[in-house]
Amino acid sequence: MKKLNGSELAKVAAMVCALALAACGTDPENGEHHEPEKVELVLSGQVVASYVASTGAWSDELEVDVGEETAHFTVRFLDEDDEVIQGEDLSLRVDVEDESIAEWEQDKPGEFGGHLHGKSEGETDVTFNLMHGDHADFTTKPVHAHVHED
Repeated sequence: MKKLNGSELAKVAAMVCALALAACGTDPENGEHHEPEKVELVLSGQVVASYVASTGAWSDELEVDVGEETAHFTVRFLDEDDEVIQGEDLSLRVDVEDESIAEWEQDKPGEFGGHLHGKSEGETDVTFNLMHGDHADFTTKPVHAHVHED
């Protein structure tokens, strides 16, 4: 078996990465890669915060009181045509930086929604991940979540 030198190894690694990226998030019907342009957090039919991928900015922050939970958020990942990105192999993962301040609860694992629970007064960051199988195809920059004492 031939050993690969550093330059050959780098070429092989680059080809493997390119193949993995090409396969990930591809629509099998037309071969397009669906990259989210926007993420919307919706409560009772109203967009309460949105994220624009091109600027990496959130329009607002999340708020909840200690010992309370928000109503059910729907989380929508939108493409360049403002169409919801969907697929059987796609799911949502939400990461809360400090779960002693707040935590995210989904009614069903992977569902595109959930509740934010206020655990203790403070501020933490929350990121939303569009999962494709066991890895994130897209991750927002963090949005601040403020937990207030009554």
